[in-house]
Amino acid sequence: MNANPRSIAVLGGGISGLTCALRLVQAGHRVVLIEASEQLGGLGTFFEHEGRTFEKFYHCMLPSDEPLLKVLETLGIRDEVYWKPTTFAYAHQGRIFPLNSAFDLLKFAPLRIIDRIRVGITGLYGRLISDKGLDNVTTVKWLTRLSGARAFAKFWQPMLEAKFGDRYHDVPALWFWTRFNREKGESKGECKGYIKGGYKHITDTFARVLRVLGCEIRLNTAVQAVDLDAEGRATVTTAAGSESFDQLVITLPPPQVEQLIGPAMRREMPQLDTTTDYQGVINCLLFLKKPLTPHYWVATPGNEHPFDGVVETSTLTDTADRGRRHVVYLTKYLHRSDERFSASDACISACWVPALQKLFPQLQDSDIESVRVFRSPFVEPIYKLGQLQLRPPEELVRGKVYLASTAQVYPVVTSWNGSVIQAGLTLASMGIGSSVRSQGESTTIGSRTAALKLTKPHDRVQALRPAAAKV
Repeated sequence: MNANPRSIAVLGGGISGLTCALRLVQAGHRVVLIEASEQLGGLGTFFEHEGRTFEKFYHCMLPSDEPLLKVLETLGIRDEVYWKPTTFAYAHQGRIFPLNSAFDLLKFAPLRIIDRIRVGITGLYGRLISDKGLDNVTTVKWLTRLSGARAFAKFWQPMLEAKFGDRYHDVPALWFWTRFNREKGESKGECKGYIKGGYKHITDTFARVLRVLGCEIRLNTAVQAVDLDAEGRATVTTAAGSESFDQLVITLPPPQVEQLIGPAMRREMPQLDTTTDYQGVINCLLFLKKPLTPHYWVATPGNEHPFDGVVETSTLTDTADRGRRHVVYLTKYLHRSDERFSASDACISACWVPALQKLFPQLQDSDIESVRVFRSPFVEPIYKLGQLQLRPPEELVRGKVYLASTAQVYPVVTSWNGSVIQAGLTLASMGIGSSVRSQGESTTIGSRTAALKLTKPHDRVQALRPAAAKV
């Protein structure tokens, strides 16, 4: 038992908040997890459809996601993750081009043969070089130098625009390098993972374990303000009033945090970067009666498509998790101020579904069982040159207030795994466990959860090397 337990509030019930709460309560502290919505999981929240649950935003794991897999091991559910080979393709002028091998790239008709070779060399070079100095070089400059101006404009630029809109020019090459190398491993193609019962199973298990260990979980509780009281303790204000804690861990995006900070806390904090904005995302989910494509991901970055990608998750998930239906996500990154972000669900469906049918003419109206639309305003930070120097610190007020947000994940890829890594860094700044910036490391497991480790130690999963990177 901890001889000096602290009262700690964790704001935000996404994977970062859940991981922080778990490690803190394992260490013997009194933890209150506060979530504004009715569900835990952040972007991993779900909805019900005909007796089954589905994620509002598509998710998968990679074999290299060791920090996340370690957390699942602690929860006793790592062995419920299953893995399947997946493929990637690129849509261009109504044709679908697989891009999963050097041979596929050589057949990639949208590029001239010399440009195909240069794009291939870019991929090889990106796997071999160090990331040193790439935070101060734009992705545009780096890729143009390696692939050539023609290949950049034809191949790389549309995918960058799909991700960051008109602000892609300043994205550092370090972002691209990290994303490109995330799936690096053996040359056996892509492999992705999913968990039995879906991501709801993860959040449900988190909730059960946290409550067993004494963590209080408050859902439907929006935070109105955070500050320091007259005694210097962290205070959290909700509709129910203000409450003081020894420490506070905030896992919300900085643009939201800025709206909550009170004057006393702000005086004790370092100046935070307020220039890093976020892209939001719209997902249009279709339940289909038959398969659409054999590929997990089809990139559709051209202006003729209202969405950036077609993700058929049923190429990965088992029928036990989705039934006999096939599940397709159409995804579009854009800023929350874009008028398309606030378009009605009916408007999005009326525009996106016919565009999908144009790309896949075999898809008939009678094949579509149901369509759902979901949005999230803060998903991907819009990175700038020198982003490493703009990362917010883990400790906002010494010994009292801490931050674990997606704005700090860079240069690690924004994902559940990246958020688990950042949670480890923030916890390390609190003296809990150790940093998991390196993928092989894991945080210390407290003695209070020894009985909860239901699975035997899991051998390290070997990462597999993709043949093509997705921006």
